[in-house]
Amino acid sequence: MNDVSSNDRVVADRYRLLGLLGEGGAGIVWRARDEVLGREVAVREVRTPAGLPPADVGRLHTRLEQEARAAGRISHRNAVAVHDVAVQDSRPWIVMEMVRGLALSDVLEADGPLPPRRAARIGAEVLAALRAGHGAGVLHRDVKPGNVLLGNDGRVMLTDFGIAAAGDLSALTGTGEPIGSPEFVAPERALGRTPGPESDLWSLGVLLFAATEGRTPFGRGAPADTLRAVVEEEPPPFRRAGPLAPVIEGLLRKDPAERLTAEEAEHRLRILAAGGTGPAGGGTAEPPGPPAPASESPGPSGPSGSSGSSGEPAGAPDAATHPADRSVRVGALLAVALAVVALLVLGLVVRAL
Repeated sequence: MNDVSSNDRVVADRYRLLGLLGEGGAGIVWRARDEVLGREVAVREVRTPAGLPPADVGRLHTRLEQEARAAGRISHRNAVAVHDVAVQDSRPWIVMEMVRGLALSDVLEADGPLPPRRAARIGAEVLAALRAGHGAGVLHRDVKPGNVLLGNDGRVMLTDFGIAAAGDLSALTGTGEPIGSPEFVAPERALGRTPGPESDLWSLGVLLFAATEGRTPFGRGAPADTLRAVVEEEPPPFRRAGPLAPVIEGLLRKDPAERLTAEEAEHRLRILAAGGTGPAGGGTAEPPGPPAPASESPGPSGPSGSSGSSGEPAGAPDAATHPADRSVRVGALLAVALAVVALLVLGLVVRAL
């Protein structure tokens, strides 16, 4: 963290800027102190692209404010909370929950590709946040490693619901809509069509590919070439994804209607995160085998465990409802019934004699 001092700057007479957390196409993120509640927060300062006409600047600020207020409706342990939208210097400042930890992009840059099991755990937590956002009527529009935070407390947090993409004009669709990061955008968005929850699922598939394979599947350098690859090309063969490959394939189907549903994808990811495996060609993931020895762990770096799960073995079959078990029990009951009837008949014969 670059702790550039900005103690003399106070936003909306409330948020004192303390230091720089990061910056990108959508603006600058500051570490700040809420002087009213006495807590640290993260504040996004919107950066307006140079040369943008005043009318477009106004529309951009309005859209950012609307997206941020919509994101404020999301309440989930895996989603970074939006606390406030302050207005200063005629532009919105987005006030968010402070998360202490590292971005997934930083972890991948420092440590390289993740083991499939750890990637599955992160993917399941991101998907849980996406489902909460979609349930509140909010699309993320920019799911990528830089927007996934691995907290020091073990949580996996998804930040910037709709905010980063709304403010980043570095890449546009043919209709002029900002799309965030071209390498992670879904084909329908690249074609200028109306996005839906399935578009975020595609981006999650790209994220999981990048997390396990060490590169994005469609990055081609220039944004236009990347978007063309997204629309026209298939992802390269998997080399490291292992049992995670069928899930990624299911999320990276060009037709949104053919992609894995969020519910099915999260179910499979939690099974894989728990140590289960899936068939190489797709289909339903198999339930996990016997528990690993206590000495095993997902890896020394980053969060471990599977927050948000129910605590029951995911995908474990219910023995009480298994068809084979029912057949055995029915056969046993018939055998007992026949034996009782035979004894009754024998008793009647003896009495008759």
